[in-house]
Formats: sequence, C-alpha cells, structure tokens
Amino acid sequence: MAFLRIGEVAKRFEVKADTLRFYEKNGLVKASARSESGYRLYNDADLSRLSFILRAKAVGFSLTEIQELLSIELDKANWACADVKGMVDNKLVEIEAKLAELNRFRQSLQSLSRACCGGPDSAEHCSILEALESQHVVS
Repeated sequence: MAFLRIGEVAKRFEVKADTLRFYEKNGLVKASARSESGYRLYNDADLSRLSFILRAKAVGFSLTEIQELLSIELDKANWACADVKGMVDNKLVEIEAKLAELNRFRQSLQSLSRACCGGPDSAEHCSILEALESQHVVS
C-alpha cells in the first residue's frame, strides 16, 4: 500500500493542504500515518474518504451534514435509505428557500435599477439612495 504526503494529496484533489488540515481538525478525515519526519501520510482508504467529502461538498452539503453522511457510510447496516434521502430532501428544501430569497433580491435590485436614471448628476437626489433611506424598496 502506497502512502501519499499531504502536498501530494492536495495536488491530486486540487485543494490546499490547509483544507486537508481543516478537515482533519474537524474530524472529517485523518491521515493514516505519519512519516518519521512528521508528515501526514494518506492511504487509499483516506483518499476514498476525502473523495466522498469533496463530492458531498460539491453538491452543497455542509461539513456538519457531511460528518453525518460519513457516519452513515461507516455504519450502513443501521441506517435506511430513507434516512439518506431525507437528508437530500431537506437540502433541496433549503436550496429552494435560498433560490426564492435570491429571486426576491433580484426583483428588488431590478426595481431599484429601473427607478434610477443612472446619469452623471450628483447623487443628492438619487432614487436608489432615497428608496433605501425611506424603506420603500420592493421586496
């Protein structure tokens, strides 16, 4: 079994070594061994775990959620597919709420932009600033 040092793993996964240290500090991944000179050494199982973490992060799971997914991954027999699906469905609800909020932001900003002449005159009578001051922003 070949071991890789932290820099090699970081390069392979296109992350910073600090990211790997952060994941280790937060209990997500741990180097299997240390070299005589103290370098973290990662084996194939460590790389698989890191790959899992990065894929889960790429689809929007938080580190706390990833920790839970990892615990399920390590003890699959005591969990149901419904548990994992529930996590995904909860994440979907969260994302839908964020999208709705972003759409409200966009609509408000579009309204502010349309109300402004955008000319070279001073901002003393800027309709955007006036709307923000008077709380008449469309939400």
